[in-house]
Amino acid sequence: MAWKTLDDLDLTGKRVLVRVDINVPMEDGHVTDTTRIDRIVPTVRDVLAAGGIPILMAHYGRPKGKVVPEMSLSYVVPTLSDILDQPVAFIDGDYGDRIAALQAGDIALLENLRFNPGEEANDAGFAQRLASLGDVYVNDAFSAAHRAHASTEALARLLPACAGRLMQEELSALEAALGTPERPVVAIVGGAKVSTKLDLLGNLVEKVDHLVIGGGMANTFLAAQGIGVGKSLAEHEMANTARDIIAKAKTTGCEIILPRDIVVAKEFKENAQHQTVATGACPEDQMILDAGPATVDYIKGVLKDTKTLIMNGPLGVFELAPFHKATFDVLDEIARQTKAGQLVSVAGGGDTVAAVNASGHEDDFTYISTAGGAFLEWMEGKTLPGVAALEG
Repeated sequence: MAWKTLDDLDLTGKRVLVRVDINVPMEDGHVTDTTRIDRIVPTVRDVLAAGGIPILMAHYGRPKGKVVPEMSLSYVVPTLSDILDQPVAFIDGDYGDRIAALQAGDIALLENLRFNPGEEANDAGFAQRLASLGDVYVNDAFSAAHRAHASTEALARLLPACAGRLMQEELSALEAALGTPERPVVAIVGGAKVSTKLDLLGNLVEKVDHLVIGGGMANTFLAAQGIGVGKSLAEHEMANTARDIIAKAKTTGCEIILPRDIVVAKEFKENAQHQTVATGACPEDQMILDAGPATVDYIKGVLKDTKTLIMNGPLGVFELAPFHKATFDVLDEIARQTKAGQLVSVAGGGDTVAAVNASGHEDDFTYISTAGGAFLEWMEGKTLPGVAALEG
């Protein structure tokens, strides 16, 4: 791929503007999950080791171009300093004087970029102001790469630019999964609604050998084929679209895998009374909450020959026992094959990451993306402005 990394630029004595994503969950002014901060550490340390002065830039929340005190990044500074094991200078207001005073070995963090309306507007003037603060630009925020904002797109075209370690890792993993993957390739896509993943499904049937569809989306596909789904969540108005995707998959040689048996219940709650029935035998007064064991066995059989797997979404309502079973059983198999070196596995998306973590396999995938929208748009085959700017 045509983007530079930290290894390609001379950082000695340079002020390095590093776009990061530290949009972390907060409660009462304290960080409650440090994952996103932890993941920027390699880039910051490597910039320092190369003789550069890292100046971190980030957003927090959606202040819509106004100063919202409770969305200040100043609240992140104590945790950031602890994790980086040194003080981080917080720079608000007049950037210039404070940045001129930075010395080798210092780390700085700018105030929430989205306090300035020029950030989300991708304003050339704001990007120019940011560019005046540094000598080199590093984008380490893949999770914001689908946004054409001043700090992710315009700024990258004004300074020598490269990908940070997290961005480099993410792009390399995604290229291995869908760009030039080793075949056969399997995609597992779950979620509530087909309507939110139309572009994704349309792209995947052209790229993968097997497409497993789970969750509420599977119900829509079943209903589109005239199979009764009882009271299950399903988008009946999407029937024609589902049939079009099935037809497209036949022309591309992609096998669409839908549930072969289902776990049904009358109530949507933990440990609800339930039964496993054949697909098509869902009682009218019940709902499908998980795929059954025959479905899991079939998916495992497909996975045995699979070389590359990408996952976006669970197979059932994994948050409610026992309707996590299909998702967890398949995750067990993915983890086993990945650890044995038989499978390249990439997972991403909020529900997917939550399911992987709940199953105890957070360290067993080749790569887990926390990028959300950017991961989904990449899977849809869309150009991400923040990545395209680095390639330019």
